[in-house]
Amino acid sequence: MKKKKKKRIVKNESLIKGILPKSLGKAYIDFKKHQEISKLKKIKLEEREESKQLIQERKDLKLRQEKIEKEEERLKLKEENLNQKERDQKVRDEEQRRKDEDLRLKDSDLRRKDKNQTQRDNELKLKEEEQNRKDIDLKVREEEQKQKEQKERRRKKLDNQKSKLEEQKLRDQEMIRLKEWELKFDEEQKLKETKEKLKDEQIRLKDLEIQKLKEQEMQKFKEELIEEQVKKDDLN
Repeated sequence: MKKKKKKRIVKNESLIKGILPKSLGKAYIDFKKHQEISKLKKIKLEEREESKQLIQERKDLKLRQEKIEKEEERLKLKEENLNQKERDQKVRDEEQRRKDEDLRLKDSDLRRKDKNQTQRDNELKLKEEEQNRKDIDLKVREEEQKQKEQKERRRKKLDNQKSKLEEQKLRDQEMIRLKEWELKFDEEQKLKETKEKLKDEQIRLKDLEIQKLKEQEMQKFKEELIEEQVKKDDLN
C-alpha cells in the first residue's frame, strides 16, 4: 500500500508539472515534501515519548522486583523465628517433664517416709504395749488403710490435674501451629500471585519492545524511500 501511495505521489507531481506553470508546480511539490517531513518529525517525537515511557516502566518493574525480594527475605526471617519458637517450646516441654518427674519422685519419697514412720511407730507400740499387741495391730492396720486411701486419693487427684494440664497444653500448641500455618500459607499465596503478575508484566514489556523494533525498522524503510524519491526529484 505504501509503495502504491508513493507512486501516485510521483505520478501526481508529474501531472502537476505538466498542468501548472513550472514555478507553481515546484512550490506545490515543496509544500508536499514539507508535509511529509513534518509527519516524520511528529512520528519521531512520538517514538521518543514511547521510549521514555518504556524506560519508566522498566524502572517500575525493577522496583517491584526489589520489593518482592525484600518480602521473600522477610518471610525467611519469619520462618526462622517460628522454628526458634518451636525449639523454645520443646525446651519448655522438657523442663515441664522434668518438673513432673521431680514431683513424682518427691511424692514417692513422701510415701516411703510415711511408711517408715508408720513402721517405727508400730515397732515402738509393740515394745511399749506388748500386752495389747492385737489391738495395736488392728489399729495400725486401720491407720495404714486410711493412709493408703488418702495417698491413693492424692495420687488420683494429682494424676487428674497432670492429665488436664497436659491436654490443655497440647490443645494450645495445636492451635498455635494451626494459626502459624494459616498465616504462612496466606503469605505464600500472596507472594505467588505477585510473582505471576510480575511475570505477565515482563512478557508484556518484551512484546512492546519487539513491536517497537518492528515499527522502527518500518519507519527507517519509509525514510529511505523518501530520501531516494527526493534525490530522484532533485535530479529531474
